[in-house]
Amino acid sequence: MSDLNPKNSGYICVPYKHDKLSIKIKDLWTSSRNIKSIHFVTITFSEDSKPYFPSSTNHYLLAKFADNKKILQQAQKFVNNNPSFVFSIDDEFFQRNIETECNFVSLYYLEYDDPSDLCVTAMMMAKKEKIRQAVLAHMDLFCTEPPKLTFPFAERIVILEVSDVKSPQSIHKYCEKTRLDLSRKGILMKSFFSFSLLEKLK
Repeated sequence: MSDLNPKNSGYICVPYKHDKLSIKIKDLWTSSRNIKSIHFVTITFSEDSKPYFPSSTNHYLLAKFADNKKILQQAQKFVNNNPSFVFSIDDEFFQRNIETECNFVSLYYLEYDDPSDLCVTAMMMAKKEKIRQAVLAHMDLFCTEPPKLTFPFAERIVILEVSDVKSPQSIHKYCEKTRLDLSRKGILMKSFFSFSLLEKLK
């Protein structure tokens, strides 16, 4: 998934309901030059983030795009009663080539905006050999009924692409260990949600 120039690129995830709209979105993305990859995924929200997105569903389409301006315009057309998310990359911590396909994407949020924390975060994550890419992004939310609670950390989202043959539960523990290591350094990074990549569609 991680073969893009980080500038202006990012991720979009929309609910997949096996209806006409979901099929239309999949077909549109499949033929779009702006969409570089598409996966059918399951999403798991952390206990901390669930109250902010009570109307979320379990199955999503996750796509990686090259130009966030185009995707933000398109996202307005996909709005329904379940939240859709667009994550535009602001900075890339690192990227490395790994032979194994990416099969898990984990998202976190930083509670404080401290540049020195970002340096430590990047260095510690780079030591984790199964993380193929780590980026800092901001989030745009699309939903017909905005959540009653506003998510306050939308500008400080950390996204990890992970490659491992183990189960999603095992990979999640691997990512959580990284979060706990950062916590011991005084960096408050909390779990947001994660994607288990079930099927590659593009």
